[in-house]
Amino acid sequence: MIDASMAPWAALILRIALGILFIAHGLLKLLVFKPAGAYGYFKSLGLPGSFAYLAMAAELIGGAALIIGIVPRYVALVLIPLILGTIVTVHGKNGWMFSNKDGGWEYPAFWALALFVQFLLGDGAWTLLASPNWF
Repeated sequence: MIDASMAPWAALILRIALGILFIAHGLLKLLVFKPAGAYGYFKSLGLPGSFAYLAMAAELIGGAALIIGIVPRYVALVLIPLILGTIVTVHGKNGWMFSNKDGGWEYPAFWALALFVQFLLGDGAWTLLASPNWF
């Protein structure tokens, strides 16, 4: 049974945690690897280098939207393909365990699942701009 009085707070905590993860990954690409390094890495994967800029923007903007609560239910849904893309292009070939060399797909799979749970839970407490109720 769902505790209806606590569910909005659970959704808020999940939303903030997911947002922090996205911002951390976006800042890693922006400040540590630098845009040129991220561009080169994406090209080395056989992807267009410009996808690096799209990934950074999605991570930073999506993470911020989750944290401050701008249609977070749908932001979470939109970010799922980004995480699934890391499984297909980077982590899938490295096996299941994320402790494997170059990281397996266990962590991104859990991350994608957590995003889907956020979508199912809804926006949560302290939402700046609530998601429309399309479902």
